[in-house]
Amino acid sequence: MNTIALELVPPNLDGGVQMAVAEGRKVTELSRASGLAGHIKHVMIPGIIQEDGDRPVGFREKMDTIDFWRTIEPELGGMRGLCTQVTAFHDEQELTERLQNLRDAGMDGIAFVGVPRNMADGEGPGVAPTDALAKFQDVVPHRGSILIPTRHGEQGRFGFKCERGATYGMTQLLYSDAIVRFLAEFARTTPHRPEILLSFGFIPGVESRKKLIQWLIQDPGNPAVAGEQEFVAQTAELGFEQRKQRVVDLYKRVIDGVHGLGFPLSVHLEAPYGYNKPAFETFATMLDHWAP
Repeated sequence: MNTIALELVPPNLDGGVQMAVAEGRKVTELSRASGLAGHIKHVMIPGIIQEDGDRPVGFREKMDTIDFWRTIEPELGGMRGLCTQVTAFHDEQELTERLQNLRDAGMDGIAFVGVPRNMADGEGPGVAPTDALAKFQDVVPHRGSILIPTRHGEQGRFGFKCERGATYGMTQLLYSDAIVRFLAEFARTTPHRPEILLSFGFIPGVESRKKLIQWLIQDPGNPAVAGEQEFVAQTAELGFEQRKQRVVDLYKRVIDGVHGLGFPLSVHLEAPYGYNKPAFETFATMLDHWAP
């Protein structure tokens, strides 16, 4: 892979094809205007499902991943597809068909994810992500798992996923350099060297009111995450140039810290509130420091 991937969330289902096409064209134009045209190699489409009722930005039913990808692909100038797939609500036959359809649609990599956080690990009638990593190696050549470096027990959890067949890990949004310490320890104690998609998100001023990013990265009782939430809260209060610089400085610390640890690296970019010129300007400045 060794790629720069831009996350594109499927639009609300009631927005229809027109909204999807408009999103693809918007991203293409912003890429061109920021100098990133030709540098972003993939879009990463998350499989969105309803989660907790306290989500700061309301949830409405989303367009299916495959339908969205097929709609926007002609607008993206040759970008390829990555996606996430919730496995816990499909039995093995249903999941096999779904993964075949995703591959047929042109998805290069699929990250298997579990139940939403309002359910416990192991709940759901379908296939656990760790089982999917082992079962579908012939179907999906690039099999991903989510990596949250601040989560308790993540060293063992991620190691087990690698043993089961994960070829890459896509991090949660990074708002500290905890991933540097995590990967240094992982490299010291295991032989696994999966590709790591390092995820970075633009922080707009609206975060001060809406607190969507705070909600996305929450882990109550975890002081490491509380520190990341404080970073987000402080950054959101600043003017654009200062916000951009704080995110760029964090990017530099992470990249410089992980670059020599032996893991293939990719970059995954997000704007949880939607893409605009400031987000792409921030991304372009980050990638001036280092890009895959």
